Parts: sequence; structure tokens; C-alpha cells
Amino acid sequence: MSVSLREFRQSSAKYREKRRGRRMNSRVPVRLEWDDQGGKRVSAEAHTRIVNPYGCMVVLQHSLGLEQRVALTNLANHSSNAAIVVWKGTSRPDGWEYGVELVAPEMDFWGLEL
Repeated sequence: MSVSLREFRQSSAKYREKRRGRRMNSRVPVRLEWDDQGGKRVSAEAHTRIVNPYGCMVVLQHSLGLEQRVALTNLANHSSNAAIVVWKGTSRPDGWEYGVELVAPEMDFWGLEL
């Protein structure tokens, strides 16, 4: 199935409109905390690959489910925010890639000009 250049540009434009805020490649140390299925609190340190005012892509050794609620702490400036896992990528040697959306984020959560 071939896609015309016009169709590609239209779908590409729609995809860009769904993004909120500017993304920036940035490796920020973070801590994620969540409750496992038994109700036990789990904490793990990780790092981001990409950040924006509304969330990040984080690399984590643990496997989380979609819509998993977590507490995300930026270890560089000690800001914390509730967050939700909205995307799960593939497992890589350094861990799983996750798209994490901040709930009611402060615009300076990352301490970067976004």
C-alpha cells in the first residue's frame, strides 16, 4: 500500500498538533514510586531521555503497566509530581522506555527553558 506525499503531510501535521509543548532531549535523574499489586510501595531511580512541560520519556529497569500511577521526582531539583504511564516502548539493555504524563504539572518542573 502506497501513501501519497499529500496524505503523509496531512497525517504528519495531525500528529504534530497532538503534541503539547516543546520536547527536549535531556538526561535528568528521576525517582519513580508506585504501589505494586500487593500494595507494597516500590521506588526506583531512572533517567529521562526526553522532557517537555507535560511529561517525559523515562528509561526504567522495572516493568510497569499502562495507566500505572506513579510519583515522579526530579532528583536534580527535588520537585515531585503525580504522573501516569501513557506509553510503553520496547525493552532495551538499559531498561524499558515509558512515556510518562505529569498530572497538573508545574511549568518549571524540569528546571529547563522549554
